[in-house]
Amino acid sequence: MPTHSQEEITDPVEQMLKKTGCMEQHFKVQECIAESQDWRKCQNEVSDFKKCMAKYQEQKLKGEV
Repeated sequence: MPTHSQEEITDPVEQMLKKTGCMEQHFKVQECIAESQDWRKCQNEVSDFKKCMAKYQEQKLKGEV
């Protein structure tokens, strides 16, 4: 049975977020939710993440990424 190092085992969500450039915004949303225990209190963070993802999607459609 082959063994895998931590570097070989990657989270597909993390891989996707790295490609988008929105990893920092994603972590801010997660941190806020963990601290507040209420996603509704994290609307600024969620909004920033959504804006980042929308920008990435726009660039992707234009073939810029």
